[in-house]
Amino acid sequence: MILYHGSNVIVNKPLFGYGKPYNDYGQGFYCTENIALAKEWACYDPNGGFVNIYNLDTANLNTLKLNEKKILEWLAILIKNRQIRYSSPIEKQIAEYVIANFYSDYSSYDIITGYRADDSYFSFVRAFLSNTISLEQLGEAMKLGNLGMQVFIQSQKAFDNLSFVDSETVSGDYYAKREERNAKARKDYYRLLEKDVTSGTFARDILKGGFNIDGTSI
Repeated sequence: MILYHGSNVIVNKPLFGYGKPYNDYGQGFYCTENIALAKEWACYDPNGGFVNIYNLDTANLNTLKLNEKKILEWLAILIKNRQIRYSSPIEKQIAEYVIANFYSDYSSYDIITGYRADDSYFSFVRAFLSNTISLEQLGEAMKLGNLGMQVFIQSQKAFDNLSFVDSETVSGDYYAKREERNAKARKDYYRLLEKDVTSGTFARDILKGGFNIDGTSI
């Protein structure tokens, strides 16, 4: 599997046990199979960056495909890992309830694939926790702007199977593309808010209990 990692530096030797612990799926190495997205992720500002290219030997690696799981399971993993400054007691209660009832341990997996929830997209999660959007709207929102999937390298075994191939300089032009993608997602998100959601499942409903992991009533 060919993977790409966007950064402001060349990373020719990703190290197990490094990285921020409060990212989407915890501490590890985040990549994508989409080089265009990696180039955008490399550009935190107009100065540009680098896209690092790797080959991952997936033989004998255990992969968790979160995009094939139910959204509440994905949500529980995300909010358990992210640092959240709650705006109200009810928002905190909802987050704790989702973790307690829908979180499943994934530490035995070598690789995890799933949606990427950067700061712009994480605001959609906050909107769900505050009862602004429904669970159904959240599922739609995470696909806005062609966010793309990320590949999370988690275990020592997976790191050992990851080999550096090359790096490419990324033009600062990709910063504008990144901003354009985020702007489109936000625009589509506001259109999503205008939809009739009277039959949707909101966080306050889930807090009352009686829901499956896919958000349907038991």
